[in-house]
Amino acid sequence: MSEKLKVGIVGGTGMVGQRFVELLDQHPWFKVTAIAASSSSAGKTYEESVQGRWKLATPIPEGVKQIVVQDASKVEEVASEVDFIFCAVDMKKNEIQALEEAYAKTGTPVISNNSAHRWTPDIPMVIPEVNPGHIEVIAAQRKRLGTSTGFIAVKPNCSIQSYVPALHALLDFKPTQVVASTYQAISGAGKNFNDWPEMLDNVIPYIGGEEEKSEQEPLRIWGSIENNAIVKASSPLITTQCIRVPVTDGHLATVFASFEKKPSKEEILARWLQFKGRPQELELPSAPKQFITYFEEENRPQTKLDRDIERGMGVSVGRLREDSIYDYKFVGLSHNTLRGAAGGAVLIAELLKAEGYIQAK
Repeated sequence: MSEKLKVGIVGGTGMVGQRFVELLDQHPWFKVTAIAASSSSAGKTYEESVQGRWKLATPIPEGVKQIVVQDASKVEEVASEVDFIFCAVDMKKNEIQALEEAYAKTGTPVISNNSAHRWTPDIPMVIPEVNPGHIEVIAAQRKRLGTSTGFIAVKPNCSIQSYVPALHALLDFKPTQVVASTYQAISGAGKNFNDWPEMLDNVIPYIGGEEEKSEQEPLRIWGSIENNAIVKASSPLITTQCIRVPVTDGHLATVFASFEKKPSKEEILARWLQFKGRPQELELPSAPKQFITYFEEENRPQTKLDRDIERGMGVSVGRLREDSIYDYKFVGLSHNTLRGAAGGAVLIAELLKAEGYIQAK
């Protein structure tokens, strides 16, 4: 690629926005040219705007330090400087919906890390290895929005990435019932231990809205496009519990599953090992070479040891065994701010670029 596409990060000062900044530094296809946030940050350099609240272990990339933060609500101004945007804002649902649609209507593609549009019928919610075909609904969305180039695509909930890919590789065996408990890192709430000391030596057995998302979003991902809308699948039946645990990054899931056609353990392991999706076929820059890694050790995957596998973009699985009530049980793990948030959104943008949906203005 001769020239990199110009990228804006709307909501660039929060934790996920910071991840976008980190991941896009030296990206082979994309270059950050605009950062927008609330009016309180507007007019400051990016370095000034995150002073004292930079949450990542790596330093602020040099290339963005002097970018002057813009007001995210000044849509036309921000959109005029970029080819597409990533959106990771902290606002009310209806405000996010309106903001993202406003950007899309300027002809600017929006890759959203927010949940506001996950159930809008003509907006694809994508795990690139799992349901890349859903991006075809963008044509209908563009007609509705009155734009030939703008659109919105969203990333699903971070916790489901720890078990949906493992189940997706087994869809041929028709899973009927799934029970999943997720043990979720504090960065999923946009926090670290400095600003959430009460999480030290503690487990909180509730994360608002998370269980409903974890039970319903997989069904939309496994759904189909009908009459210019994504219709969710009717099975499997999924029930979850979502628990906040005192780790920095990484969402771990314990999963029980039954199947209409029960596979052998060898068949499951082979499916996981061999599974590849569109990002692997296209060799996208952020795609993990091995999407699902299975650990034979009884005490793996571990959050601290394995969340960074494949640069945080892979999914780890272990402890596959038969169960006395369900057919099988296993443990899954994914990095919640890389695969589950900013990294997953960057991979969606790479897929959309490769498939011709994102182009230079």
